[in-house]
Amino acid sequence: MNNRSIVEDRFGRPLRDLRISVTDRCNFRCPFCMPAETYGGRYHFLPKSEILTFEEIARLARIFVRLGVSKVRLTGGEPLLRNDIEVLVYQLARIDGIEDLALTTNGYMLSQKARALKDAGLRRVTVSLHSLDDDVFAKMNGVGFTTDRVLEGVQMAAKVGLSPIKINVVVQKGVNGHTIVDLARFFKSLGPVVRFIEYMDVGNLNGWSMEEVVSADEIIRLIAAELPLEPIEKEYRNETALRYRYKDGAGEIGVIASVTNPFCGDCTRIRLSAEGKVYTCLFAGEGHDLKGPLRAGATDEEIEDMLMAIWSLRTDRYSEERAELSETGIHSKKVEMYQLGG
Repeated sequence: MNNRSIVEDRFGRPLRDLRISVTDRCNFRCPFCMPAETYGGRYHFLPKSEILTFEEIARLARIFVRLGVSKVRLTGGEPLLRNDIEVLVYQLARIDGIEDLALTTNGYMLSQKARALKDAGLRRVTVSLHSLDDDVFAKMNGVGFTTDRVLEGVQMAAKVGLSPIKINVVVQKGVNGHTIVDLARFFKSLGPVVRFIEYMDVGNLNGWSMEEVVSADEIIRLIAAELPLEPIEKEYRNETALRYRYKDGAGEIGVIASVTNPFCGDCTRIRLSAEGKVYTCLFAGEGHDLKGPLRAGATDEEIEDMLMAIWSLRTDRYSEERAELSETGIHSKKVEMYQLGG
């Protein structure tokens, strides 16, 4: 399956990145993603029969590669909750054409799984860690966990070679904005690249308000006041983060400014949910079912044709349209964050 089809959307954006959600379950209840008042003990997540099997995921990944995908990231929910996740990693790592295989995790189970993931073929990890202050972190994860196990996971990931490690930090005004300099300082000389993310209106349940957004410019000002920074070039065109390095040469950080400085024009991502739907935007309202045709006996070529049609009609640019939609009062229902993993 080395012969690739060239597919572009209505704005000429190619298909390059595939994000695969392997489960809708999570052991955290972050208020901006999976608030505990909605996703409590009685909430019914997808039954096992409704979730794509590893073999189905691997088959779809091979088809996506034929359409140009070269980067694959595993997400959730929390992907390490999926039993034997390293088996899927092994299958994906052996697909010709996948040049980068990564995983995003909250890090709570990472110290236990890092070695198996590396041995299976995973290349790198991104860990979500929104504060080093245990009180702030406990509030933001919604279940009272402290940072100890997450930091142990980061250390183990570094030890086994799951690098470069990235630390994702969602910055919310009045919640953790006052702790971001400590995070930057802590990881400055340790190797992981911290990426500070503007608080986004993903999903329908987080009560998002522009007033809670700490802009990328403000994030850089806060950090640079204590740890001088200078901008550096992106590694590749569709990289989401704006990059800055410390002037003393000890590492770098990134900021993802999807609210104040949208990058829709370079978006090459498609997302596959745990239940087998594809979404062409993080802020999409509806997905396209692949599981049905897959289990009904569709051939690889038929599924490839479906995906080509879906991508070629894509016009998504929600982040660029956000301000206009807010002014008109038009707000469409969006898929929840935990179903796509960011």
